[in-house]
Amino acid sequence: MAWTLKGSYAETCSCELMCPCNLSFDHGATYDFCRATLGFHIDEGQIDGTDVAGLNVVVIIDTPKVMTEGNWRLGMFIDERAADEQADKLGKVFGGQLGGPMSGLAPLVGEVLGVERAPIEMTDDGLRHTVRVGDAIDFEVEDIVPFGVETGAPVRFSGMFHPVGSDLTMAEAKRSRISAFGIEYEGKTGLSTSAFSWAA
Repeated sequence: MAWTLKGSYAETCSCELMCPCNLSFDHGATYDFCRATLGFHIDEGQIDGTDVAGLNVVVIIDTPKVMTEGNWRLGMFIDERAADEQADKLGKVFGGQLGGPMSGLAPLVGEVLGVERAPIEMTDDGLRHTVRVGDAIDFEVEDIVPFGVETGAPVRFSGMFHPVGSDLTMAEAKRSRISAFGIEYEGKTGLSTSAFSWAA
């Protein structure tokens, strides 16, 4: 099954600014766990000929302090606007069953907590990125513009190992209310990108 997805991304996690896990998965998190929420908006894409443009997917994870130890707990929300075929195929892509970046993380997942359909809103407003999933998730991250950078360009982190890409923008949580699939935490740091591109 061939597929391609392009879109935008925002995440927040429980680590202090900035997340050691983003430096390398084998670095320990700030606390005895790392909890993260990953929001994907698909601008354009198809999975085995099924158009999935305009839809959103949000993944929430709860991992050990050192992510490479595995035993992750993962839950997934798929846009309630998706037809059954779209939702099924999106679930397989973001669950790692159809290859691509998420398949590299699949061996680390010890428990899938569930896959639910829900209303998902994702907005990008300049440096600010918001993700809302029904009553379960509501967070906003703001890209970090370093002191003294007159262009207003935010900090980008290059060369990282991350499913979304190796070059992402560093952000900080401005608002966070996260309680889904039994995972609750306060988002403090984050990442974003205005463009990710996947294919398999």
